[in-house]
Amino acid sequence: MINNKIGCAVIGYGGMGNWHTRKIKNEMGEYAELIGIYDINPQRCLKAEENGIHAYSSREELLSDERIDLVTIATPNDVHKEIAIDAMRHGKNVISEKPVTLCSADLEEMIACAEECGKLFTVHQNRRWDEDYLTMKKLLDDNTLGNVFRIESRVQGSRGVPGDWRNQPEHGGGMVYDWGIHLLDQALMMTMPRKLKTVYAELTNVTNENCDDGFRTTLIFDDGLSFYVEVTTSNFIELPLWYMLGENGSAVVNNWDCDGKIVMVSDWENRDAVPIVAGAGITKTMAPRTDDTIDTYPLPVQKADWGEYYKNIFAYLRGEENIIVTHNQQRRLMRLVEAIFESGKTNKVVEFKDIM
Repeated sequence: MINNKIGCAVIGYGGMGNWHTRKIKNEMGEYAELIGIYDINPQRCLKAEENGIHAYSSREELLSDERIDLVTIATPNDVHKEIAIDAMRHGKNVISEKPVTLCSADLEEMIACAEECGKLFTVHQNRRWDEDYLTMKKLLDDNTLGNVFRIESRVQGSRGVPGDWRNQPEHGGGMVYDWGIHLLDQALMMTMPRKLKTVYAELTNVTNENCDDGFRTTLIFDDGLSFYVEVTTSNFIELPLWYMLGENGSAVVNNWDCDGKIVMVSDWENRDAVPIVAGAGITKTMAPRTDDTIDTYPLPVQKADWGEYYKNIFAYLRGEENIIVTHNQQRRLMRLVEAIFESGKTNKVVEFKDIM
């Protein structure tokens, strides 16, 4: 520590590495000091220096600096394991960007190294602080809609997979590892303590053949809850981020600004429906409820502070708090990713042996 502050460094100075350095430098000064960065690309090191951040000449030089207590890894996915183990063996605590690695076996090696070295090893699952997610989680936790039987979570784009390493399978590219890892982590955290029973997935290659450019998966939990997760990169008309169905009503979040609403039944006794014209026929079954039998409410939008992630890291290192993103959570998440790839490859439902 330096002046009672935790010395931090970032390996990888691309988009997320730049984001981490700015957050540490500009928002975490009470707890931490940014010592420097390293990137294999000399131009990025030069850019860091232009931004007033020291750039090391090598990873070894960075990891040998005794002022550094904590290293954040923001590199392509395939080298997370190598760098994390190297950093822990140099006596550093480690945050890995998501996904932590590319398979459960690699994750177990990383955890074993952390235990052997007595160092923190955790993952940047920052979207646990997304306000849209926290808002829907509150509805589920509070039983606002009654028994919830269906949740849908999706992100949709129309530009395909980015043209950098994210479309290269050898570097851990594809949408399951990119955006999927966020939504799947949210799904698992949101539904605790339910146990996941089955997984069915469809992987897509609409815009390229190198790796998945999207996926759809349905997760079935032990109480019957169906959780649908979708990531696509070739949608030109976007559907809502969230849709939740309960026995007493429905809720929708349309976008990251948390525009949406809750609609709930106010009168179960009034069951009469006036038939409506539906295409070439009429229907009572699909006739909308009348206004006097439903009420509409605003969403209970939950405010969040992403800085709580790093504050928890620093508090853990001071011995004041338990870590938020745990090894078992990452074990469960990685096994779910593997089940999605298995289901997508075989076109079969995969039984999930949950560790909850």
